[in-house]
Amino acid sequence: MAATTGQLGLVTPTQGTLSGTWGDTVNNGITEYVNIAIAGTLSFAGDGAITLLNTTGTSSATNIGSTTAQYMVIRVTGTLTTTKIITAPSYSKIYLVDNAATGGSVAFQRAGQVTPVTVTAGTRSFVYYNGTDYVAAAGGLVDLTSGVTGVLPVANGGTGTTTSTGTGNTVLSASPTFTGTPLSTTATVGTNTTQIATTAFVQAQIGAIASGVTSVTASAPLASSGGTTPNITLSGALPTANGGTGNINGTVAKLATTNFSIEESGGVLVFKYGATTIATMDSTGNLTTLNNMTAYGSI
Repeated sequence: MAATTGQLGLVTPTQGTLSGTWGDTVNNGITEYVNIAIAGTLSFAGDGAITLLNTTGTSSATNIGSTTAQYMVIRVTGTLTTTKIITAPSYSKIYLVDNAATGGSVAFQRAGQVTPVTVTAGTRSFVYYNGTDYVAAAGGLVDLTSGVTGVLPVANGGTGTTTSTGTGNTVLSASPTFTGTPLSTTATVGTNTTQIATTAFVQAQIGAIASGVTSVTASAPLASSGGTTPNITLSGALPTANGGTGNINGTVAKLATTNFSIEESGGVLVFKYGATTIATMDSTGNLTTLNNMTAYGSI
């Protein structure tokens, strides 16, 4: 029998041998094994442990069987009610393990391996022998639906949450109900958009008009939904420049310009220039002036 390679068991014909059988030996012992090692799939259905073994072709047959270890892809189908253990030879080899079954996982290992490679249902993984054990190749395919457990943090590109709640850094809802103390940026005073108004913005906006009410606009009737006119309390003083009196706390209203003013005092209308009273008029219409009064017509 011809010698074979140490990993895939490929036939290595010796010079001057295999007279008359060289072609069959090469085809059965090399070509077919290279084919399954690169593109072959070996399938197993349902429960039951499997032990893979190397086989070797001869001039009369490939000897490739149902547990030949040289296949590239190991595929499990059907339903697994428990973990399916697959044991492979302890030599340098890479496999694509495809767990297309439902239910249990596939544990891929060498004989005596303490921690096998676990491939969960519906996922697949590249595994290779590193000289000690079979391990999963970094960067293997991961099914994000069934192959990931726990919550992927925001720091690792996830959302940090799994439900449509108002907690955490990300809320998975079109109309969320926030809980706790959610934060937002504070708009500048005078902003009039659909962005969120924080309590800081509201306080700043109120402070900007704290010196007085500049305008009040109401539509008739000014009433609550129950039909009763609500009580409205205004703070500050509406300046005369905005149609108000400029006075609060019961102070008598007066009309003032830069130098002149008119106000009521003790039932008498008082005319002043600066702080000097220049004329008064009582409730009967008597007008008293500080100096001469010029009139046209009858007095």
